[in-house]
Formats: sequence, C-alpha cells, structure tokens
Amino acid sequence: MASQTVRLLTKSITDWDSFHSVFAETMGFPEFYGRNLNAWIDCMTGFDDGMTRFTVAPGELFHLEVSDTKDFAQRLPEICQAFLEGTAFVNWRRVEQGEPPILALVLL
Repeated sequence: MASQTVRLLTKSITDWDSFHSVFAETMGFPEFYGRNLNAWIDCMTGFDDGMTRFTVAPGELFHLEVSDTKDFAQRLPEICQAFLEGTAFVNWRRVEQGEPPILALVLL
C-alpha cells in the first residue's frame, strides 16, 4: 500500500481557532472550510474528493506525523482528545461507507 506523509506542527496550536488555522494551512482545506470539528471531519474524510491539497488514490493511506504529541496533549488536552477522536471517526465513517481507512497518525 502506498502512502503520503505530512507533518503537523502542534506548537502552533494554542486554541481552537489556531487548531483550525494550522490544519487549513497544513492540509490545504478549501476556502469555504467551516472551522469547526464537523467541517474538519468532512475535510479529513475527503482526501479522495478534493477537500485537501493531497490526493489519496484508492487503497492509499495518508500518514499525518503529529509533532510534539506529548506537549500538545499536556497543553491542550481537550483539543488533543477531540483531534484523536475525530481521526478515529474519519476512519470509522469511511469503513461504514464500505471504503478502507484513509488516515494514519504517527505520534512523535
């Protein structure tokens, strides 16, 4: 299985607004990105339909390297937990639609 990788710099995340800004920039979310967790899930589910700057072919897995994970979890436990649960939901949603999971986290 092929994969693509991008690194998420969590030091730049200080609150919910910056969480959405960092993800919009890192992932290349569309201009109409709603900057809420539901919109985040929609974008992260849509690697194969133009919701990010990355295109993932069928059967491909996208690796998101999460820098400074321990620090992120200690500084912003609520946001970090929502991020982890949101990632699980992205893959669950795809599996429910009969598609393979698409997102793998690499916690650094």
